[in-house]
Amino acid sequence: MAYQAVVELDTAGAGERVLDTLPRTAWVEVDLGAIVANLGVLRAAAGGDVPVHPVVKADAYGHGAVPVARALAEAGADGLCVATIDEAVALRDAGVRIPILVLYPIPEPWVQVAATRGIAITAGDPVLLARTLDAAGRGRGRRPIRIHLEVETGLGRGGFRGQALIDAAGAIVRDPAARLDGLWTHLQAPEDATLTACQLEAFDRAAANLEASGIRLPRRHLRASGSLLADDVASYAGVRPGLSIYGLVPDELSRVVLKPTAGALRPALSVHARPVRVADLDAGWGVSYGPTFRTGRPARIATLPLGYGDGWSRALSNRAEALVRGHRVPLVGNVAMDAVMADVTDVPGEPVGVDDRFVLIGVQGSTTISVADVARARGTNAWEVVTGLARRLPRVYHAASGPSSVRTLVSRGTG
Repeated sequence: MAYQAVVELDTAGAGERVLDTLPRTAWVEVDLGAIVANLGVLRAAAGGDVPVHPVVKADAYGHGAVPVARALAEAGADGLCVATIDEAVALRDAGVRIPILVLYPIPEPWVQVAATRGIAITAGDPVLLARTLDAAGRGRGRRPIRIHLEVETGLGRGGFRGQALIDAAGAIVRDPAARLDGLWTHLQAPEDATLTACQLEAFDRAAANLEASGIRLPRRHLRASGSLLADDVASYAGVRPGLSIYGLVPDELSRVVLKPTAGALRPALSVHARPVRVADLDAGWGVSYGPTFRTGRPARIATLPLGYGDGWSRALSNRAEALVRGHRVPLVGNVAMDAVMADVTDVPGEPVGVDDRFVLIGVQGSTTISVADVARARGTNAWEVVTGLARRLPRVYHAASGPSSVRTLVSRGTG
């Protein structure tokens, strides 16, 4: 069976049998119901009449862009945000029709594609904006390209400020092939009230200067996950929740008092595996490459078929755990490209075997390994943990009735 484009396989009503049809015994499960519930929680936090445009860039933070976008659209999301034009086009190709905003400038050859397909784009550099308008002008008779201007308020990453912002807005409103559709910025550290206040002041000042120059203000948006969960920043005309739509709280907010909203979020993603081998090894046996771990006693070692090729970082070598039968077990030895090993010697009951299910992220019984736990063990943040999960890991999507669809790298199952 040759590798093909990633596809969705309809498995409605198949229940737990879905897992038996997967091409490997390591997989990600995504609770679409949790994502929809999180949308409701965040809409309430923003203010019931404020448009909510969840961020589904980077394959919906590793959860799967198309299934997540479809679920959000069906649940009433007002729009979506992505980072690249091809992410937006992929959603349009999948039948997602609600507004989409690309949060970075796009290459010139894609401008007419964006205009034709009703995809809004961001401008934050004068040279690239000029090229964008030139490309838009070559598409006479087509829909105007909708442009959101990013305002540089302190993040130091993108956007216009001062007179350059006024010049950029003027160039857009004078161009019949373009439309000024939005004005936005991004907070550098929402947990820092002083820094946030400075950015808000800069954003409001930029808007006032635009208006004073005779330019009609477009809709403005600023709030993302951090400010929705930790402060009372104005929502303006829209919010862009990213990590929080997936039920995850930004790492830096661990140092601040959160709103009750944060406690209502439900993590949507979990990582599972069944062993491809379970063996009893003698004392002194080296496990994995290196080796950096040797058994200090006779030990039972389970090999789980995922590794750094799947986004389970090598930095987690000898630093992470898994759950099996509700018990924590250490992951031992260096993480390999396709495998990681668990020491299951001390798990009570019958010896652990190849039919046991392990949880590397998620809940089993009354015990949890969170994305934040993995991020701390790895020395990174939650964003990198979930977005790094490779596309070759199958995704099993759950609705209220059970597994509803599967995404794998092949277009057909075992039949």
